Amino acid sequence: MRQSKMLVPTLKENPTDADIASHQLLVRAGYIRQLASGIYTLLPLGKRVLSKIEKIIREEMDRSGAQEMLLSAMQPAELWQESGRWYTYGPELMRVKDRHDREFALGATHEEAVTSVIRNEIDSYKKLPMTLYQIQNKFRDEKRPRFGLLRGREFLMKDAYSFNESHESLDDSYQTMFDAYCRIFERLGLNYRAVIADSGAMGGKETHEFMVLSEVGEDVIAYSDTSRYAANVEMAPVIKEYEKSADAPKEMEKVATPEQKTMQEVADYLGHELQYGLKSIMFQVDDFYCLVVTRGDHEVNDVKVKNLFDAKVVELATEEETEQLMGAGFGSLGPINAPKEVQVVADKAVEVLANVTCGANEEGFHFTNVTPERDFVPDHYADVRFVEEGDPSPDGEGTIKFARGIEVGHVFKLGSFYAENMGASFLDNNGKSRTMVMGSYGIGVSRTLAAIVEQFHDEQGIVWPEQVAPYQVHVLSLNPKKEEQRVLADKIYSDLLSEGIEVLYDDRPERAGVKFADSDLIGIPLRIIVGKRAGEDVVEMKMRNEDSKTEVDYSTLLGEIKNQLA
Repeated sequence: MRQSKMLVPTLKENPTDADIASHQLLVRAGYIRQLASGIYTLLPLGKRVLSKIEKIIREEMDRSGAQEMLLSAMQPAELWQESGRWYTYGPELMRVKDRHDREFALGATHEEAVTSVIRNEIDSYKKLPMTLYQIQNKFRDEKRPRFGLLRGREFLMKDAYSFNESHESLDDSYQTMFDAYCRIFERLGLNYRAVIADSGAMGGKETHEFMVLSEVGEDVIAYSDTSRYAANVEMAPVIKEYEKSADAPKEMEKVATPEQKTMQEVADYLGHELQYGLKSIMFQVDDFYCLVVTRGDHEVNDVKVKNLFDAKVVELATEEETEQLMGAGFGSLGPINAPKEVQVVADKAVEVLANVTCGANEEGFHFTNVTPERDFVPDHYADVRFVEEGDPSPDGEGTIKFARGIEVGHVFKLGSFYAENMGASFLDNNGKSRTMVMGSYGIGVSRTLAAIVEQFHDEQGIVWPEQVAPYQVHVLSLNPKKEEQRVLADKIYSDLLSEGIEVLYDDRPERAGVKFADSDLIGIPLRIIVGKRAGEDVVEMKMRNEDSKTEVDYSTLLGEIKNQLA
């Protein structure tokens, strides 16, 4: 493609609303443009990269035995009501009405839609297992769309769904898809980790997220420093063994703590370390309230609370609700004399404590010398705190470290959640009706594009891996007004096209400095520079990720290019 004819609107400066490298560079290099908040147009270069990512995904999906289809982006509300997610998914689900006042959702995901198809078409175990996939735009009304393609309201996604006759069959389908995902991200050249994750609004139990390691990632990964263990920080269990306090329990006292609201303020006021106070937080868990108690230096993990009760929704109670139930606001809560209608859950680290401080459920007062089991007995002791760096790794090997990651893929064992709610059944080999078992597998395709840029860039611009670069070769004619340069550059361009090599030819009447800067910004792997020695049939060849240039005679150039690309 001649660059003079192509839409590649490069910019010298970073856009003011772009905070991370991928957003800045994809805009500056002419790959994307914003249409509205969280909604982007992919320009020709961006579309070429996206298509190459899609090609790799399709090859590995087809290799895994999955079949490509295309489901409707607009889905009737009735399908989501059957699964129950119409009421639980949250405000991110984009809901619309047609002229007849019928409700629809713009597909944030397609479990309901694909289950609707399968329940009407598959009725025998002989047709199972079956895995279907699609690559399609998704819509989510993000509260804070940001970071360009990493968190948008419209994005391209590959989603796949397996239908199985048993949990054992699902295990096989899940492993097949897990392996396919590993091949996809390895082929894309990404530094990633497959981590244990929470299924959130998707339903199901066993899940893994595929995380691209990056400092701009919104997720924190907990990983072992000596093994392959990795998990989203919200899912990593704490296996630390706590030693029972050797202190003799003292007499509990009620003390005034005026204007002391936070754990740190109370600890400073009473003169003890943060770990010797109890933190109490009120949650609404489905249709009941729960007071979760941890050590003052630990953080409550609401995902663990949700999983403890196998709940659909866990939300912080409002201060008004808390005052009505407990008789005090957030800064004075404690587990002592909690009302019967409030379940009390204490973290395992709390059980071994003695002579600690907690709120007295009275504004401006706390109890000191509190000892669990003597002064209060929780309904449950459970692991409900976040893992911390330095904790033992859950697999028993090494200790936990933290890293940040960008989620680019997610695989779920859904079980029978959707199939049971929506009536997806089949006849087994005994003629008995049974409910199907499902898996769900997603890759954020446009998000993966941005994640690649986060890992492959330098101060000058993008450094694309060859397998996803928009073009393989960038030919620069430094001064096309000079006939010898224009003629040689035209010949090289023609030769490369004839060999089926993807080439972008910068034939623009721009200064050499502009062409070099744009070439660095765009990031095509191999650059051919036609300059002052064109009359001698000599050009320069340079790899985008290297500083050195090599002079090459035109007679051997094509062979050299093929060697480099190989």
